[in-house]
Amino acid sequence: MSFEYIDRNTKAIRERIAAAQNSSPYDREVSIVAAVKYCEPGELKYLTEYAGITEIGENRVQQLLDHYEYIDREKVKIHFIGSLQTNKVKYIIDKVCMIHSLDSIKLATEIDKQAKKHGIVMDVLAEINCGREENKGGIMPEDVESFCREIMSFSSINLRGFMTMAPKCEEKSDYLKYFDETYKLFLDIWRKIVHNNIEPVVSMGMSESFEEAILCGSNIVRIGRGFFEK
Repeated sequence: MSFEYIDRNTKAIRERIAAAQNSSPYDREVSIVAAVKYCEPGELKYLTEYAGITEIGENRVQQLLDHYEYIDREKVKIHFIGSLQTNKVKYIIDKVCMIHSLDSIKLATEIDKQAKKHGIVMDVLAEINCGREENKGGIMPEDVESFCREIMSFSSINLRGFMTMAPKCEEKSDYLKYFDETYKLFLDIWRKIVHNNIEPVVSMGMSESFEEAILCGSNIVRIGRGFFEK
């Protein structure tokens, strides 16, 4: 089976990311996390072994476990980017490098507990509901600062930054408002609670919006179907 389309799509995505970086006022390296919930095992292997993608994002615990045997874990980092139930944390805590979707103290408590069992400190991103959508997870913008202060009290959790999912927009330019406002909120909160010069990890932008996210300061983009379109 030919996976030429993955090579073609990966090349195009990298070119678009580079162009967005050149146009962005923020001088930041951008990491690609390939969202692999819709791909077949063969596509996953090709993407990570031949197309040069070294970070993948899993949305579902069971699918992560199903994919695990197909991943060269010495070369590929696994991020968990979907909604995570507390009773599923124990299955992934030793398999992922970062959890992007921390949105409750209850979940933080379980991550901290399971991380301690494995003697690790888990990198996490606080998920922000930038569009205030009732059907989505995430912390409301006005609650982010107090939430982050609580998260930083857990000894086996390392708050690295923030993640957000913008509402679905009809025009690509409409994403700029959400991403710009959210990035500025991130920086304001980060400077208040973290007393060093480390810039936060900012995970925002997906297949339909990653260029706009990069223009607004994102340094992780989560791209899924963009890799697998034939």
